[in-house]
Amino acid sequence: MTRTREPAVATPTSTLRPVQAAAALSVLVLLWQFFSAGQVMTGGAGTGGHGAGAIALHVATGLLLLATVLHGRRTRVRWPAALSGVTFLLAFLQAWLGSHGEIAAHVPVALVVTIGIIWVTAWSFWPADV
Repeated sequence: MTRTREPAVATPTSTLRPVQAAAALSVLVLLWQFFSAGQVMTGGAGTGGHGAGAIALHVATGLLLLATVLHGRRTRVRWPAALSGVTFLLAFLQAWLGSHGEIAAHVPVALVVTIGIIWVTAWSFWPADV
């Protein structure tokens, strides 16, 4: 989880802060999704909230992808953008699976999306000199 880069290229705060903001927003949306999924699984009326959370997750992961791409263009650290892109696409697959009742596949894909978001979030807040 290091920010590998060429010695002449520093991590500019101007492009890292948007990554951190989008990552934090994505984590907050994930927390909502976990809560609303629990409501759905226990027979509560959480389906509408979970669906709205899915849309919010698409927006948040899209912002995360955009921020990591811009950061990667400036710093030449491109793996966060690649991981964010995969996570963004998997979020759509996950939503499709959930809306078609494929819960057996929806939940594992949700875990992969969660891992991707948490990985990029941890990287974005990790000190650069560690």
